[in-house]
Amino acid sequence: MTKTELLNKLARDEEERLLLARALDKLETARRKNIPAFTGFLSPGERANVENLIAASGHPRHLFFGGYEGAERTICVFLPDWQEEEDFLALAAEEGPVSALRCAYPADAGLTHRDFLGAILGQGITREKVGDLLVRGDSCDLVILRELEDYLLLNLDSAGRARLKVSPIPLDRLEPPEVRVRTIRDTVATPRLDAVAASAFSLSRSRAADLISSGRVQLNYRECVKPDRTVEEGDTISCRGLGKCKVKKLGGLSKKGRVMVELERCL
Repeated sequence: MTKTELLNKLARDEEERLLLARALDKLETARRKNIPAFTGFLSPGERANVENLIAASGHPRHLFFGGYEGAERTICVFLPDWQEEEDFLALAAEEGPVSALRCAYPADAGLTHRDFLGAILGQGITREKVGDLLVRGDSCDLVILRELEDYLLLNLDSAGRARLKVSPIPLDRLEPPEVRVRTIRDTVATPRLDAVAASAFSLSRSRAADLISSGRVQLNYRECVKPDRTVEEGDTISCRGLGKCKVKKLGGLSKKGRVMVELERCL
């Protein structure tokens, strides 16, 4: 399959086509030059698109890396024949494409994720060069492409109305905020998306179906407008404005013949 044929098959719009074309260029660089090559930071939805590209192109040697375990935004690293995943990770802390900065500020500044993202993008930096922003009460850890480190150390001096003290930190000193989840155990009439989403977000099934049809719901980080789509264990359901949940268990019937589900909803 040619590059054009591959993009025609996988890309649903021009934005996805551009994303996949860039990823395919990196993949081909790794193949042709036999060197590691990597994308910019990908959102979970973009990562799903790139995973489809990798499956279709037959290039299994890759890993997703966001600076720490459980990172939401990750780069995709295409590995050459001579490099194993553990070898890349062993070098990643000091020589890899990802680095980290810690921004300290007064605890009463009340800074948010939006403040930091605005301050960075206001420097003319594109979103793909920035990974997760880990905001706490008096500091924020920035995961970035290493190429940005010197620039931000010189130029990122404020966010919101607060002054920042910015310094580099090793990746192993990143401090992700604790992820809080609520376990939901329920039964649904059917493992359809509208039924499971209704349980996850405390909605009526008709309201869940309306949200899905209007494009506000994502299944595994891709928009799904079909309320009757079947949900499986391991799937992630996101709803704009309501959050996201993961399907931990699905299956087994209650005494009334309903399907038992166990969900973890992020708080």
